[in-house]
This record gives sequence, C-alpha cells and structure tokens, in this order.
Amino acid sequence: MLKRLLIANRGEIAQRILAATKALGVEAVAVYSVADKNAKYLQDCHDRVCIGPGPPTQSYLQMEAILQAALQTECQALHPGYGFLAENPLLSYMCQQQGLQFVGPSARAISLLGDKVQAKKVMADYGLPTLLGPQKKITSLEEAKSIAQNLGYPLLLKASAGGGGKGMKLCHNPAELEKNFPLASMQALQAFGDGSLYVEKYIQKAKHIEFQVILDRYGNGIHLGERECSIQRRHQKLIEESPSPALTSEQREEMGQKVVQALQKLGYTNAATAEFLLSPDGELAFMEVNTRLQVEHPVSEQITQVDIVQEQIKIAANAPLSYRQNEIRFQGHAIECRINAEDPERNFRPSPGKITRFRPPTADYIRLDTHIHEGYTIPPFYDSMIAKLIVWGENRTQAIERTKQALEQFQIEGVKTTLNLLQKVLELDSFQNGTYHTKTLEELLSQWQK
Repeated sequence: MLKRLLIANRGEIAQRILAATKALGVEAVAVYSVADKNAKYLQDCHDRVCIGPGPPTQSYLQMEAILQAALQTECQALHPGYGFLAENPLLSYMCQQQGLQFVGPSARAISLLGDKVQAKKVMADYGLPTLLGPQKKITSLEEAKSIAQNLGYPLLLKASAGGGGKGMKLCHNPAELEKNFPLASMQALQAFGDGSLYVEKYIQKAKHIEFQVILDRYGNGIHLGERECSIQRRHQKLIEESPSPALTSEQREEMGQKVVQALQKLGYTNAATAEFLLSPDGELAFMEVNTRLQVEHPVSEQITQVDIVQEQIKIAANAPLSYRQNEIRFQGHAIECRINAEDPERNFRPSPGKITRFRPPTADYIRLDTHIHEGYTIPPFYDSMIAKLIVWGENRTQAIERTKQALEQFQIEGVKTTLNLLQKVLELDSFQNGTYHTKTLEELLSQWQK
C-alpha cells in the first residue's frame, strides 16, 4: 500500500478522499488556496501546502504547483478528485514522468475518451449502442446543415472536446441551427480550446442513465449498476438515484458487462462512468465516458457497500480489485440530493457567505458528505455545491419518504440554498412514479416562476 497521497482538490471531495486514506492507513497531504486556509479537513491531514490565491486559475488549476507540492512532501500518489484537473491527460502524464501514481486512468485513456467523437466511434466498435448522428467533427455551419437534412430535427450540437453542457445547443429547426452553431462553437472554444462540434439526434423526454465501473491492472473489472441522473438544470445534476426505476435487472447486467468489456479492451484502469440516454421506448444509447470519480458516486456505494475511492487508491498502488462481479450485491435504494448555495428564486444566483446555522438530519440510513459547518464562510470562487445528502431505504418508496423527511429537517441559515427546491422535486408525481426525464426540472421551474 502507498505511504502518502496528495489530495489535489478541495471541499467536499477532499474530505471524502481523506476519509478513504484514513481507512487504508495512508497519510494524506492536502493542497489548499488562501481562500480555503481555514478548512477543517486540513487539520486532519499529515501535511498541507498552500498553492496560491483563491481563484482556481491561480491555485487548483496550477499543475506545476500541485506536482511540486506532491514531490516536496514525498507523496507516492496523487488523487485529482473531480473537476479542476481531474480529466486533464497532462496531469496523468506528468505524474507518470515524476514517478507519482495518478489515481485514475492513463493519459492515453483520458485523451481518447475525452475526445467525444472518437469515444463514440471506439465504444460503437466495441458493441455499445450510440445516438444517431455521424461520428465526425464539424467546424462549419454548412456541414451542420448538411447533416441536419439527413438526420432531421430536433438535434443537438455538442462540443467534441468536452462535456458538462458547455458548447451544447438544442436546435428545433434550421433557423435555430443557424443561430446556435456559432454560439456553441464559441463556447466550446472558450471552454476547451477547440471549437469543433458534432451533431446528435435529440431524444425528447429522455432519461440520463450512467454505469459505474472499476477496473484494475490485472484484467479484472466490475460494474456497480446504474445511477439515474435525469433531474438536472442546464445539464448539471441535482438529484441522483440508484437503481433507476426505468431499468430492468436484465438491462442492468447486460449493459454493465458491455461497458466493462469495452473498457477492458481499451486497457482502461481505475474508476469510470459511462453515460447513456434512455429513450421513452426503453433503448439505451451511449453518450460519453467520464474518466474520473463522479460527484454522485455515493449512491452506488450505499447500495453495494463498495468503497469506490478506496478501490481507486488500491488500484493505483498496484493491488487487484477487492471484488469480483458475482460478489456484488445490490441492496435497497439510495437517493442523493446536491445542496447548493444558490438562490433558485433569482435564477440560481450563487450565495456565498457565512453559515450562521447548520443542523443536518441524522439517522443510520443518512449519509452526509460535506466540508462545511456552522460558522464556515463559503468563498465566492468555487462551485456552489456545499453538501450531498444521501439517503438509503429498503426500497424506492421508503428512500423517497426518508429523503423528504431529511430535507425537511435540514437547517441551513446565513445563505440561500436549494433545499426547498429539492423538496418540491421529490413531491412531483413524475418523480414518485419514476417517469421523470431530463426536462422535468425545467418544467417545474417554469411553473414555479409563473
């Protein structure tokens, strides 16, 4: 096992990685910005290194400073968490060059799967169904128009070099295509340094389904079933659950194994998430692979009792997977609610500031992943998520009721949050009967704002 690991992230996920290192007996070193100097988790680390001012471009995105911190504290490995540099192939490559174990896949795998067009081609070759649309990059409106004539509307323009909703535009007709193409290309260029796009057929009332897999360096691979992430705003997820109420156990096993086998053929190692859209007629279509730990990984952990972060670290230390697929048991149902410091009544304006009251619910079926506490000041530089509430139940009905109760009991004062909005979502008939889709939250918000 490793002796010492650098946590190249902040906040909730830094706290989560720290918990995994403690369980494994690995010393943790944290990097932090000036804005995070008072974070409580820093006190629990073996060492800590300040890497710059608050803005991410001057701290958590400073690759050289992070690598230097790992080397000067004699770490053997680096965990990137999610966001920031987590899917930057150069960080994986530089770790290898410096003799550090990168807790994640190789630079080659990150590069290959980070190219969304190439990833679709590869996964299609390995037997995964994909969305309709030519698997090629386009750089001109004329190319897009030609594709639209064959594909039909509605269609989606997507950035070929990255995801997260950046560079994504929905087009219902030729006029919208003409308007949105330059906007999507510009957004893609600004976000990823590459303005090329690709086109996919848009599936109306689709569900967002993703499969969690873990693969080691010895040819072993497992899947932990699927998560449903259809409650989202501007392609950012707010609620996730596992298992999905829309999939059968046969679909779960078949697609889970297909994803594992496809990534094994690529020589992929460590954790990955394959994302799909589920059409109203029940067909799954591959979208992309995220080559990192996902924000919503706890729901998979809660129904399988597999600690994904510990497995990541073990694999980086050249250990084999602790499980085989026939040892994975899916038990009960889990729901995760992302609690953001935002004001839903003001177009989700970020709400940084001091937490004057923090009283989370407690029960043996509740898990809370957070770094905040009463008296904590939320800095203005980072993502607005401040906590993840994960609730387990013996079945979906019980999990929903328990989650509703937990949200009602949760008290956060001093800043605006999404607690009230999350309660409204769970009250929806479409959520309770499992028929909700990726536009459900937008529909709720449009009614709410009337």
